[in-house]
Amino acid sequence: MQVDIGNALDSVATPGVSRESLERLDERVADAHERILEGVDDREHGYAALELPETADPDEIRATTDPIDCETLLVVGIGGSALGAATIADALDLDIDVYTLDNVDPEGVRNLLDSIDLSKTALHVVSRSGTTAETLANFLVVREAMDTAGIDWTDRTLVTTGSKGNLRKLAERHDLPVLSVPADVPGRFSALSSVALPTAALGGGDVEGLLSGARAESETLSGSLFSCPAYAYGATSYALAQRGWTINAMMPYADSLETFSEWFAQLWAESLGKDGVGQLPARALGATDQHSQLQLYRAGPRNAMVTLLRPNERSDIAIPETELEGISYLGGSSLGELLDAEFEATEASLANAGRPNIRVEIERVDAHELGGLLYGMEAACILAGELFSVPTFTQPAVEWGKNAARGLLGGESEEMREIEGKHECLID
Repeated sequence: MQVDIGNALDSVATPGVSRESLERLDERVADAHERILEGVDDREHGYAALELPETADPDEIRATTDPIDCETLLVVGIGGSALGAATIADALDLDIDVYTLDNVDPEGVRNLLDSIDLSKTALHVVSRSGTTAETLANFLVVREAMDTAGIDWTDRTLVTTGSKGNLRKLAERHDLPVLSVPADVPGRFSALSSVALPTAALGGGDVEGLLSGARAESETLSGSLFSCPAYAYGATSYALAQRGWTINAMMPYADSLETFSEWFAQLWAESLGKDGVGQLPARALGATDQHSQLQLYRAGPRNAMVTLLRPNERSDIAIPETELEGISYLGGSSLGELLDAEFEATEASLANAGRPNIRVEIERVDAHELGGLLYGMEAACILAGELFSVPTFTQPAVEWGKNAARGLLGGESEEMREIEGKHECLID
């Protein structure tokens, strides 16, 4: 992963980050790096995520998934239990179709189940606690659909969960293949583990390549943002947020990385949005969203930085010659050249308007580079959390909502008192 922060400097952006302030900030980065290393060495909650390239066991994952034969994989999870798998599936050229069942919209669930051949579908049910309401509800619905179709769901179900909980008990009762979630790793940091790597394994993907790319990126971590791409990204994003750039629009220039933006959005929002600080992640796709969102980022409120992400290598398609006046200049070039021109034009357009943007590049979209990108952004987020002085690995607002929903469904919930006291103001 390469990071260029030139367009975030005060020579371009208004307000931007001066080189002097970056040098001062680098002293805090050095201290934060020492804290991170300490957390990793002690396997503290959350920091253990940075050890996954070494502790994840690809042999165990392959041994557990090898007996499962499928043409379609249905990942049943939510948030970090699904987004890592979806990112890997969309970025890599897998041999199977992968769908994530990560919402409980009844129409969406019904439409998905009606559109796939359940007899050729495997399930990967993911929940650390084994009690996640949305995940278990969807699993029960899929299980019933398979039973109704005369399909033995126990032959087609893999479970990833914690050492206790209802899902672990169910797996033991039905002798299902089961993987353990990594200890002390929040879901949004678990893409490089048994949570998401089975998707690659079941689809013939390069599990070892994902982990080797992450290991290569881990070797770049150092006590200075000037020698570490991940820390350069995290520290500069923090510095821009301190100057009022409180939105971070992630815009990859590759369709295969569009879902990566969704993964990044959860990572950045759930980790940093605490105590009145953080950055709101926005999801965009280049060049598509140059025609829908760029107007706001260039000429709207001065609160959005843009992260421009692209692979340097890709397959290409030539643009045919044409006699049509006004577009003949396109003939002889290619779609890839056009996309690169769109990337550079967007970058220049933002810089011309004094809007900060950071360029992130990977060599190509493959397992090795994707593993490095995922790891790099996790390290960037952890570094940013240290600089913001927030508890990066907790999510109390999420837990509040979970408990409130449980109460609305008849379970025990202290949060129900807040809901019952809500005032209504209906307008017909």
